[in-house]
Amino acid sequence: MTENMKGLLLDDRWAPVTSELGFMETDAEHAARSFAAWQGELQAPRGIAVAVRPVSGTLEQALSALLPLTSPEPRRYLFMPTRGAWTGYVDNARGGTDAASAMAVMARTLGCRGLRVVAVPHTLRKTQGGRYGAVMLEVYGPHQTAWINTVRAVSASNDGGRWVFDQCGEPFSFEKVEQYQARRVRDRFTFDMLEEYLHHLGLSPFEEDFYLPEGAPAWLVEKTGPVAPTHEEFTLARARKDF
Repeated sequence: MTENMKGLLLDDRWAPVTSELGFMETDAEHAARSFAAWQGELQAPRGIAVAVRPVSGTLEQALSALLPLTSPEPRRYLFMPTRGAWTGYVDNARGGTDAASAMAVMARTLGCRGLRVVAVPHTLRKTQGGRYGAVMLEVYGPHQTAWINTVRAVSASNDGGRWVFDQCGEPFSFEKVEQYQARRVRDRFTFDMLEEYLHHLGLSPFEEDFYLPEGAPAWLVEKTGPVAPTHEEFTLARARKDF
């Protein structure tokens, strides 16, 4: 059940940054430099420069390089090597990482698989506020599919008060497809199922030691130059309070 997620990355202290994660099946430095080249072409007409630099230290120290968080657009992007074949991705958007478009584009650019992983506990209460719950997995490939380059997607999420289940693409052999018929919509794709699916794909993204193996640095991509007229900066504490 999404309201009882145990074992989120860093005990969810870095939500909303880590509520959504991206992954690319390639080397971290290569991914970061390719992403920077793509963004550099897009941002040059605005007079914005895009640079890449390594960030050493613990996972939380690497995540701290994203601060402050910004709105309406992210200005920093972090690429994290892992113990597997994948590179993790987060950005410094005030509302949390948006991995979908970036991972879809990078899967095509790098000729590899990309993932979008969402895990948000459902904590919304009528009188106390909270978050709309969601469990999502999207897998992108390097080639055109029936839906852009989405190979497979499965999700259960609270859409403004109503739970919805969605899927597209062919199920993987390891999926528990019978669970998709559960009476309660929120039980059709759970956090435990997401973790199990990711393990089959070679990822343990909610474990801190999955990242930065043997002291390997993360790679920070940063945009410098003009900002949007509505540009604002936020501490993590402020973003968490708003979130």
